Amino acid sequence: MGRKPNDSEPTRCATMILLVMGLFSCTVVYIFMSAVMRPTGNSAVERLAADDAEFGSGGGGGGVEGGGCCNGIESFELWGAAVKWGSDFKVKSSKECCEACKDMCTGNHGPCLCDTWVFCGDEKACGDKFGECWLKKQKDTLSPDKMDEGDKSMWTSGIVFGKGEGIVALETEFGAIHVKLLPECSPHSVFNILELLRFRHCAGCQFFRAETRGQVWDARGDHIKDASFGPPYGLLQGTLGAEGIPFETVPSEFCPEIRRGSVAWVGSGPEFFISLANHQEWKNAYTVFGYVLPEDLKIVEKIAQLPTKSDIWTGVNVTILENPVPLNVRRIKSSNDDLNLSR
Repeated sequence: MGRKPNDSEPTRCATMILLVMGLFSCTVVYIFMSAVMRPTGNSAVERLAADDAEFGSGGGGGGVEGGGCCNGIESFELWGAAVKWGSDFKVKSSKECCEACKDMCTGNHGPCLCDTWVFCGDEKACGDKFGECWLKKQKDTLSPDKMDEGDKSMWTSGIVFGKGEGIVALETEFGAIHVKLLPECSPHSVFNILELLRFRHCAGCQFFRAETRGQVWDARGDHIKDASFGPPYGLLQGTLGAEGIPFETVPSEFCPEIRRGSVAWVGSGPEFFISLANHQEWKNAYTVFGYVLPEDLKIVEKIAQLPTKSDIWTGVNVTILENPVPLNVRRIKSSNDDLNLSR
């Protein structure tokens, strides 16, 4: 005789089935919500940091060429909260002091633990402070706190920008061109740019010369074999000489080979250019103070293709914009809401 089925067995099975279905439903909902709420990795800040990393910043920037830079400004002291006291930390040179700061700025994301270094290298003037290396942290890296400036200061100072930091925008009607600054390479130049950030407008700042790559350079900026070296010259030229804002002419600083995306002065400024090509033929002739983040080169290309007219400058055939493009130098902030790269 078969055993009579237990009335409680179906109940237990039904309960188990409902429990499994519930767990499955929760898992599906969790996976869906995680996919919706998880950062995509394409936020404005993340894309800026990624482009920045591609060009090798956080140790001088500007690609391989700028990686070894460690320059500062003599007779100039930057203030800030000390993260390493110079009275307890002495080194042999300003470069060694700079490198110590950069060593605290090796992370892939976020601000550096040290963004300012101050060194006393004049044995006579420094006295018992000779060799002191103060490592500091600014409240605002785009507006560093200056203590002393001029011939009487015995200090040499410099700043360091980490990945995603030290990026300013050249705003135009065609969009914002984001430029990573290179303070370790061209400190005088960068402080000129930081000075412009203090002002709301940059009246008179504009792009006025535009030349495509033509049939001389390919899309990567490499020179085409057996082609001439211009014209056209593959560049966008303008001025950062703003009306009513004094501009200090800059000394020759970081003069690497000009690469596609390099931002450099014409002479001692305030005229500058953005290169759309790799110009090995220019033989390290121009001070580079920044580079355009890769995704914004399309905006530079767009402006370079605007209507132009021919002219001759000191015997050189050039093309100038029929209608100059005004620009403004603006700081960017670190939150997604403060960035709009589509502008």
